[in-house]
Amino acid sequence: MKLISFSLICIFSLLSINVFGQTKNNAPKTTPLIQFSGVVLDQDSLTPIPFVSIVIRGTARGTISHVNGFFSLIIQPGDILDFSAMTHKNRSFNIPDTLNQKYYYAIQVLTKDTIDLPVVDVYSWPSRDDFKRSFLALNLNDTDGDRADKNLSREELSYMERNQTASASENYNYVMQNYYTKIYTSGQQPVMNLMNPVKWAEFISAWRSGKFSSSSTKKKN
Repeated sequence: MKLISFSLICIFSLLSINVFGQTKNNAPKTTPLIQFSGVVLDQDSLTPIPFVSIVIRGTARGTISHVNGFFSLIIQPGDILDFSAMTHKNRSFNIPDTLNQKYYYAIQVLTKDTIDLPVVDVYSWPSRDDFKRSFLALNLNDTDGDRADKNLSREELSYMERNQTASASENYNYVMQNYYTKIYTSGQQPVMNLMNPVKWAEFISAWRSGKFSSSSTKKKN
């Protein structure tokens, strides 16, 4: 009985080893994956080319080069990469099918391509006939002298004077001048702004707006 049990155990052990070996030998071989990185450069100036489309041929997988021309994607040995850009000619790159490393680096150079686009006439009217009618209906009786007189009229100049604001450089100079004056007169009597044109302009503007009118005058008005 013991001999029969020992024989059965040996048979099952041999069968399990055989099945395990067949399973291991029949396991499908996985294709290695490679991280392909590189940079896209212009052939003439050797400057990086941004936003280049890199697509693996026959698939929907790919990437786009960065602003500095750098790109990186996962490929397999034997893949073909198609490089395309709006300003350069298309070019392909064949990945060797004998690669066995995990990382692969390359520099792809593209040649500039000249694209001639057809001429486009832009009109702000639905058709040329409408443009022609509107152009012929223009009233161009005013001469350059008439337009200059309108722009230099007293009312126009007065309006510009009231609404004209100081520029950035003028505001900067005004603030810095006040700052220098404050430092220069530190611990002394403040400087009188009697000859300051900016203060006079502020005074006249305030006087015109009625800020110096008495309360009694405001009540009468």
